[in-house]
Parts: sequence; C-alpha cells; structure tokens
Amino acid sequence: MLLRASGELEGQRFDLRGVTEGEAAPSGVPGGEALLAFCDAAHAGDEGDCAAARTRVQEQLGPAAVVDAAAVIGNFERMVRIADGTGIPLDEPLAFVTAGLRADLGIDRYASAAHTRRSGGLRRMLGRALAPFATRMMARYRTRE
Repeated sequence: MLLRASGELEGQRFDLRGVTEGEAAPSGVPGGEALLAFCDAAHAGDEGDCAAARTRVQEQLGPAAVVDAAAVIGNFERMVRIADGTGIPLDEPLAFVTAGLRADLGIDRYASAAHTRRSGGLRRMLGRALAPFATRMMARYRTRE
C-alpha cells in the first residue's frame, strides 16, 4: 500500500504484483528485481546467495541502497515476527482499504493473514473505491510535516 501510494504521489506507477510474482510481473521499481532477489536471499539465509544479491544491488543502485535495503529487510522481519508472535491483526481501517490489493496479490493466503478478519466481496470493492482517497490523505499529511 505505501509503495503504491508514495509512487502515485510522485507521479509514478508501480505494479505491486512484482512483489509476489517476481519477474513474471516487473514492478517498475528501479532495481526492483535486484532488490527482490536480495530480500529472497536474506530470507532464505544462504550466505553465498545473500552476498551475490548484495553485490547485484550495489552494482545497480550503489552502496547506500545496500544499506537501506538491508535495514528495510531487517525491519520488516522484526515487525512480522512480532505481529505473528502476538497474533496482531491488521487494523480495521487498513484492512478495509487494502482488501482489494491483498486479494490481488494473494497476501491473504499467508499464514499470518489468519489473524485478520477476511473481507467479503463488497468490502473489497469498497476498499478499492476508497484507496485513491487514502493516497490523497497521505499527500495532505506529507504536506503538513
């Protein structure tokens, strides 16, 4: 949701299916395939694959991107473990607005999705209709900072 919304705020369009479908659906994110390979390698835990993925990110995006990507990977790993360990569901407003996106990407198939109430067809349709307003609200919030 944040990648899609921040891209729209910057006048860019990203295909978030790239996160779940890889090369079959290029995301449009600069260096996206290298970043996704780094995420996959870090999650799999093979040091050789991880080193190769870091090198690829560095070659395509520079050393600062390696640090940023590693920080994001670590942060998401931490958040997911905390949420899974405590059984935290998505907040109701976020679950509502992201219902269509989660359905499109197949995120509700992940084990941790069991903590969040399933959205019906009407809820997904309403969520899709309201998602552009969430992006506008984010833009308004950013201008206040």
